[in-house]
Amino acid sequence: MRVLLAVSGGIDSMYMLHRAPELFPGAAFAVAHCNFCLRGEESDGDEEFVRQECKALGVECFVTRFDTTGYAAEYGVSVEMAARELRYTWFASLMAEHGLDILATAHNANDNAETLLLNLLRGTGTKGLRGIPSDGPVPHGAANLRIVRPLLSISRKDIRAWMEEHGFDWREDSTNAEDGPRRNKLRNRVFPVFEEINPSFLRTLGEDIERIRQTDDIAEDYFRQAEAQMVKHAPDAAGGALLQINITSLLALTHWRYVLWRTIEDFGFSAETFGKLCALLERYRMEPSGTVTLSGKTFQSPTHLLLSRRKLLLVFNRP
Repeated sequence: MRVLLAVSGGIDSMYMLHRAPELFPGAAFAVAHCNFCLRGEESDGDEEFVRQECKALGVECFVTRFDTTGYAAEYGVSVEMAARELRYTWFASLMAEHGLDILATAHNANDNAETLLLNLLRGTGTKGLRGIPSDGPVPHGAANLRIVRPLLSISRKDIRAWMEEHGFDWREDSTNAEDGPRRNKLRNRVFPVFEEINPSFLRTLGEDIERIRQTDDIAEDYFRQAEAQMVKHAPDAAGGALLQINITSLLALTHWRYVLWRTIEDFGFSAETFGKLCALLERYRMEPSGTVTLSGKTFQSPTHLLLSRRKLLLVFNRP
């Protein structure tokens, strides 16, 4: 097995690099480093540090530079999203070109807890409560490639203790000390308070995430069985409906609100719009037949329309 290690030069990725033989017994390794050219000499220093460390360890090192701000401006995305798209696209091309089997990133227990709490704060379905997956497909549709995160159960404190004990160096990203980004606020202000309340809060949240995943898997099985009975999917040919939801079959379900949300959650409908739709369906379910009219109702998201016609809910792309 050949593993591509995504190494920024920070403490987490350098820990992964030095422990790679233990994390992936018997595997061969290569390193990929992205210089996003966002921090001037500091970014260049990261690149040179990673090159020299790989040379000392005898590990093959691939390096690339990106015009991240230019990409963000051209495609109308945030700098963070631009960096994500650029690096994963490059990782996928490297793996295909050099016959690498797995991409490994250095997300740790702190990253997992931060992701869970950020998702909760901005509002999320059960998918957002599952945290960072330990493995899965490479983003952006890179076929037949896997990404693994071997450090998800290891805290940043334990990583630092091991690196200091063994005398290994790493690079500090000066932007991590800034409290502007939401993730940094959690890391620098909130997590120290959580640790005062519960010194083992990272382990506790990790265990909670695992239980949530198990519960969500059960709910997913329920949803798939219900969906098969009430939903018809169709391509958006000539402006036709993307899917049709049978209202009678939907409302016969005990947990119809959950099934409805799971059915349309990827179409951008807000919580407020979804609430109005559920209120209409609840009145229809509870009132005597014929007293509540469903036909002709329209619900909108930024990208889609949901229309009620007779006994169906129809979802369309917006013109």
